[in-house]
Amino acid sequence: MGLLRATDPAVLADAPFTYPEVGATGDDLLPAGYHLAEHTTVVGSGPAALDRAAAAVFGWRAQRAVGLRINATGPASTPGTVVVLTAGLPRFGYDIPCRVVWAGTEGPLRGFSYGTLPGHPESGEERFTVRLTDDGDVLYTIRVFFRLASPAARLAGPLSMVLQRAATARYGSAIRRATAG
Repeated sequence: MGLLRATDPAVLADAPFTYPEVGATGDDLLPAGYHLAEHTTVVGSGPAALDRAAAAVFGWRAQRAVGLRINATGPASTPGTVVVLTAGLPRFGYDIPCRVVWAGTEGPLRGFSYGTLPGHPESGEERFTVRLTDDGDVLYTIRVFFRLASPAARLAGPLSMVLQRAATARYGSAIRRATAG
C-alpha cells in the first residue's frame, strides 16, 4: 500500500482492524503486549479554549502538524470514518490507513480514537482528547498502544520509536497553538 500511489480510503471501509482490542484506548488500562504511551499537556483555559482545542483535534490539526496529508471518507468526529494519512512527498509517500473507532463531541471530554488497518506500519490504536477540568484547564491527551507491524517499521525499530515520541510532542504543540487562536 501507499508507495507511488494514493490509497482511496473508501476502499478500506470494510477492511478488518489489524489488532483485536478495538476501542481499548478508552479503557482504564491499556492492553498488555504493546508499546504503551500516554502524554497529557495543558493547552488552554476555559470553555472557549475547549471549543478551539476540540475543533483542532477534529480538524486533524495534530496530524497535519507533523506533515501528514489527510484523505478521509468523513470527519474525525464520526465513528467509521476511514482516513489515509500520507507521510513523505506527494506521489512518493507512504500511506497510513486508520478507521475512527470512537468519537465524543459533547461535554467536557471531546476527541476521537482511530485504529490501524491493513497497510499501516504499526498495529494498534491512538486516542486524541481534550478535557475541561474542574479547575478550568484544558488538557490535551494522547493515549496509544501499538506494535511495529510492517517489515520496514520493524527494521527501523529504534528509529520508529523516536519518530513516534517526536510526533507526540509536536501534536501537543499544534493543539496548544490552535487553542491560543
